[in-house]
Amino acid sequence: MNDQRRDPPPVEVRGLVKRYGELIAVDRVDLTVCAGDVYGYLGPNGAGKTTSLRMMLGLIRPSEGSVRLFGRDPVLSVRALDGVAGFVEAPTFYPYLSARRNLELLAAFDGGGARERIDSALETVELSDRQADRVGGFSHGMRQRLGIAAALLRQPRLLLLDEPTTGLDPGGMRDMRVLVRRLAGQGITIVLSSHLLAEVEELCNRVAIIQRGRIVYEGEIAELKRAAGLTYRLSTTDDARALAVCRAQPGIADVRCGETITFTADAAAVAELSRALVEAGALIRALAPQGATLEDLFFSLTEGRADGEAVPPEPAPELEAVP
Repeated sequence: MNDQRRDPPPVEVRGLVKRYGELIAVDRVDLTVCAGDVYGYLGPNGAGKTTSLRMMLGLIRPSEGSVRLFGRDPVLSVRALDGVAGFVEAPTFYPYLSARRNLELLAAFDGGGARERIDSALETVELSDRQADRVGGFSHGMRQRLGIAAALLRQPRLLLLDEPTTGLDPGGMRDMRVLVRRLAGQGITIVLSSHLLAEVEELCNRVAIIQRGRIVYEGEIAELKRAAGLTYRLSTTDDARALAVCRAQPGIADVRCGETITFTADAAAVAELSRALVEAGALIRALAPQGATLEDLFFSLTEGRADGEAVPPEPAPELEAVP
């Protein structure tokens, strides 16, 4: 028998609940982030992502449940944040100071040789040539990268990033994706909160999808796609009639209409659909299978789960002391 103990995972969340009065912002969330993951925490705005991250970092207390970072509770001990860094929402700096001076102040607070890591952190985020400039003159994307540089001063094993590409132009989004891949390649475990489906699909190997405070899927993106089967795209001589046929046909699911009709089905159901379309007078122009995208799967998991009422915005953070 192998008695070797396994190291605790970087993030382990069980039964996590956060209530604000009668509003349940996070509702019994369970998730596990393994070492080496680039883990996407995916959901629409207001779904509970940021509130969850605040609890993971010990910034607010859970109403129920537990968070463990490398086996430690961040509410009970600041030591739980050893090797953990990142930012929730946007990183904040003194705008009248230079990028380097801001990092020097943070390094003085952290100690432990953090000051000696400033040059390498600036180089990693490609801000070495702007280190003497005041942060007040930085673009949003540069501030985001400086936030990651500040996180790197702590030599993190776990990096939590909340919507790191929000508000960036296409060039800034590309640069941020390159940076996240580079950090993951250095062995850092990354939790990436986002509502951008393409970003998560491109960067992450595992994902949790949250909707209205609840996890509707957690696991590997590849496994989610395998379980979903194939998505088909359909074009006919009468797409309005074809859409009605698809929605009425047994075995045809997740029917959507955009530039073409899309649906999920197995091969037998597609054969029967072809016959039904011909009988209805909607002749097939094109019918092609393709692997489901994360966007397809996200909407199939999150749409129609409630009675159609709007998702409430996340409430403002609490001001609680962390022991």
